[in-house]
Amino acid sequence: MDSEEPTETYFISDGGEGIEAVSESGTGFVVTEGPLAGSRFLLGRDISTLGRHPKSDLFFDDITVSRRHAEVKLSAESVSVRDVGSLNGTYVNMKQIDEEISITPGDTIQIGKFKLVFFQESS
Repeated sequence: MDSEEPTETYFISDGGEGIEAVSESGTGFVVTEGPLAGSRFLLGRDISTLGRHPKSDLFFDDITVSRRHAEVKLSAESVSVRDVGSLNGTYVNMKQIDEEISITPGDTIQIGKFKLVFFQESS
């Protein structure tokens, strides 16, 4: 199956428990490498957590990912990512980050063996 379409879309919302499938628009990430390759995560919270902890907003069940690995901050002006003390580090465009950094569409984030490409669709 060599489709370029995402295999699954998930939405991270303020009011819901966990993640739920939704339509394909908005702001988020497409997983390009790792066990969830092809999955699409849409952001809807001011701060979304990424990690191996089951209650993470973006849950990556792999030993290469720390339980609390990174956070993505979404505001009207910008989107940023920061490492929250992970063991293997968080990388933006192949450079390890040690402070909060703004990201733009097309930027790649790597946590463990997962690579995610950031997208932002205007309405």
